Amino acid sequence: MYEASKKVVILESNAALLGEFKQKIEETERFSVIYAGDDGAAGVKQIVKAKPALAIIGTFLKGIDGCSVIREVKNSGIGCKIIATGVAGEAIIDRAIKEGADYYLIKPFSFSAALELMDELLLESAEPQREVKEYSASKRKPVTLEEKISDIFISIGIPPHIKGYAYLREGIKMTVERPHIINNVTKELYPGVAKAYDTTPSKVERAIRHAIEVAWNRGRVDAINAVFGTRVYLGNEKPTNSEFIALVADKLILENMM
Repeated sequence: MYEASKKVVILESNAALLGEFKQKIEETERFSVIYAGDDGAAGVKQIVKAKPALAIIGTFLKGIDGCSVIREVKNSGIGCKIIATGVAGEAIIDRAIKEGADYYLIKPFSFSAALELMDELLLESAEPQREVKEYSASKRKPVTLEEKISDIFISIGIPPHIKGYAYLREGIKMTVERPHIINNVTKELYPGVAKAYDTTPSKVERAIRHAIEVAWNRGRVDAINAVFGTRVYLGNEKPTNSEFIALVADKLILENMM
C-alpha cells in the first residue's frame, strides 16, 4: 500500500468529470482524495493547508483560473506535484508549464493514462521498490484504443504535456481505423490531425517529430524494443513520423485480431 502521505486534491470545473475522476482515483486504494472542488481560490487554500503529494488542476475554474492556482501553489513552497488538465492549445499549455505544472494532460484523456502518470510522478523515488513492482504486475489492463496508445506512450517515455503527444495519438487512431492513410501522410494524415486540433499540418508534423525525439533522447531504447516485442531500433536510431505511427498502429491492429 501507499503511505498515508499520498494525498490528492482535484480542482475541476466539469462536475461530471470531477466526480468520476475522484471515484476512479479512490478505487485504486493507492491515493486519498482529500479535497475536490471547482473554485480556484478555495482550492489554493485547501492545497496550501493540506500539503497534498499531488494536485490535479483544471485550467478553467471558478474564481481564479487554473494557471493562477498553479503559480500560487508553486510559490507557497509546499512542494506538491502538479498535473494540469485542459484543452489542446499551445498558449494554455505553455502557460501551465511555465507556471509550474509538472505535466499537462490534454482533454479528453483516459483515466488509466492519468493514473499511470500519477504513479510515475509519486513513485519515482518511493521505497521500497517491491511496492512498485507489485503495482506494475497488478495494474488494470488497458481496454480502449486510446488507453492502449497512452499505455505505449508512457512506456516509451513520451510525456503527456507536449503537443506531439495528442497529435501522435490522433494520427495513430486514424491509421488503425484507416490503415491506407499511412501511405499518404502529408496529404491526408497531417491535415486530418490539424483539423481536429485547429492547427496547421506543418505544426502537426513538427510536433510529432519532436515527441518521437523526446522519447529517443530519454534513452529508453530497451523499453521501446520491449513494447514492440523485437529489437526495432538500436542506439540513437530514430524512426520517421510515418514509421513510428505505422509501427504502433500495426501493433494495435494485430493485438485486436488475436
